[in-house]
Amino acid sequence: MSEEVGEPDNGRSRHDSVVDEIGNTPLVRIDDPALKPGVEIYAKCEFCNPGGSVKDRPARRMILEGLRSGDLCEGKVILDSTSGNTGIAYAMIGAALGYPVKLAMPASVTKERKAILAAYGAEVVLTDPAEGSDGAILEARKIFEEDPSAYFKPDQYNNPANWWAHRDSTAPELWEQSSHRITHLVATMGTSGTVMGTGYGLKQFNQQICIVGAEPADAFHGIEGLKHMESSIVPGIYDEDALDRKMGVDTEDAYDTNVWLARAYGMLVGQSSGAAYWAARELARELDEGVIVTVFCDGGDKYMTTAMWRPVVEAAVESAL
Repeated sequence: MSEEVGEPDNGRSRHDSVVDEIGNTPLVRIDDPALKPGVEIYAKCEFCNPGGSVKDRPARRMILEGLRSGDLCEGKVILDSTSGNTGIAYAMIGAALGYPVKLAMPASVTKERKAILAAYGAEVVLTDPAEGSDGAILEARKIFEEDPSAYFKPDQYNNPANWWAHRDSTAPELWEQSSHRITHLVATMGTSGTVMGTGYGLKQFNQQICIVGAEPADAFHGIEGLKHMESSIVPGIYDEDALDRKMGVDTEDAYDTNVWLARAYGMLVGQSSGAAYWAARELARELDEGVIVTVFCDGGDKYMTTAMWRPVVEAAVESAL
């Protein structure tokens, strides 16, 4: 694959396809009263992408690279494993470009994600929830190996186009939106494409920017889409040496942060975003000054039936009766 395919000029104006609307998402300051006067935290609102998540960026790049190389052509099906968001992005882009999509996905993903994929017409193969994203990875490999000529498999965990997307779009957007002031990036890790690519890109602007990868604190966690790297199949694109630091986040801390963000700032975001902000806030406690940017990977509307929101929603319904 070539590294020469660029990101479309994207000014949030009229475009010929929903695919061209991906990127150029807002950067919003979180005016947290717990922060010291010299410290600022900003969130990149990736839920503003047309597919609703940060995964629109790598999905588009991997598919465009497949078209450019000829690996994706008429008659082929786009096949990959997903925990949900990349699958939604594949399904959206596949529908827009006229390619069918088949996905291996843990059965434990939210009902909302399954419904969205059905709406786009994607075929979904559900895997053992106990095996998490690793089980979906193995199932997608099995399907591909049975008939390789029938599929284009982007292989998001190992495809460098995943992180190229962030190097070439997310990083320069953050650099400009922060007025070149960003000192720290905090991003959660699933495929690791966001933190790898954005980190590489930001380092090209300023080598002193600190790149922090946030992950679940232990192997058995409830933060959908994230990997505990030490206990998982490690993505081929992941390079721990590219990180300046790693931080572990407990599931309950992520969940509590999600509820707080919704009620204090009107930001209904996904589980990984709660984890990202918790890590950014913990980092901020150590600093006397700095501009920390984190990434809110998706919105919270796909999680309302999960353990994170179910007690809150049920309590609200009961009080209204």
